Amino acid sequence: MIKKNIILLYGPTASGKSKLAIDIAKKFNGEIINGDSMQIYKEVKILSARPIEKSIKHHLYGFISVKKNFSVGVWHNLAAKKIKEVIKKNKMPIVVGGTGLYFKVLIEGLSEIPEVPKLDMNLNLAERSFVINDYTRKYPGIFKGINLSDKQRVYRAISVYENTGISLWQWYKKKKKKTYFKSKDFIKIYLNPEKSELENRIKKRFNKMLKHGAIQETESFKKIKIGSLNSANFIIGFKEISQFLNREIGIEELKEKVLIRSRQYAKRQFTWQRGQMKDWKGFEDTNYLDLRKKVLSYLSKT
Repeated sequence: MIKKNIILLYGPTASGKSKLAIDIAKKFNGEIINGDSMQIYKEVKILSARPIEKSIKHHLYGFISVKKNFSVGVWHNLAAKKIKEVIKKNKMPIVVGGTGLYFKVLIEGLSEIPEVPKLDMNLNLAERSFVINDYTRKYPGIFKGINLSDKQRVYRAISVYENTGISLWQWYKKKKKKTYFKSKDFIKIYLNPEKSELENRIKKRFNKMLKHGAIQETESFKKIKIGSLNSANFIIGFKEISQFLNREIGIEELKEKVLIRSRQYAKRQFTWQRGQMKDWKGFEDTNYLDLRKKVLSYLSKT
């Protein structure tokens, strides 16, 4: 019998976490809450690998347009609200996804930084480097704690400083973090499949995506006018399928490019897990039935 209130299930892309979450929900009378930053969008069903299971209630999937601004802070508030609603129904909330930052803010809270305009600076690499150097010279410390290769984070750091006079780092240190739950409320699980098995799953999944309409989804997506920094632009497959549609690459190169990007993304997810989830319970089984059995057994004893 589970004594804690909330199950967190994290794993790299194509690790089978969505399927496992459904089995957990069936076993423990649960409902599923999305913890993936790409599965929120209405217009991106196939390439985001949005779950299609109908027998279990799913929340925060495909609920917002790519035209709308969305942030981790908005997700934090919405997810907390859904978790409380599920608990109120005497059901088990299961938060599942691969966006490590979502899980981090859910557990540790988030600094309340004022809303600031979103910058849409369509700069090339040289122009962006000039802007970064210029701001660093004028305002030392503005990019402290920021990965300078992450365009969205760089532009947000600029907007926060320009509108508040305080750097993101100072806001994080200065402001009290908003938390909705206590650490003891969570059961924290991550999946750590063997890399060659994960690669096979990525290949099979993308073939299914192509079969189920990923190319047509990309054609529709390209007609939507959104900013170049919108996170939906970075969903794996859109850029590569666009190149295919423009006859820049063939079908086999398309598949190879998607595999490479998916591997790179999974590597970043593994790195996050190793650095940020040291107190989480990990499962490495590649056989799904074995994995399911061990996870359900672990949860039954927790």
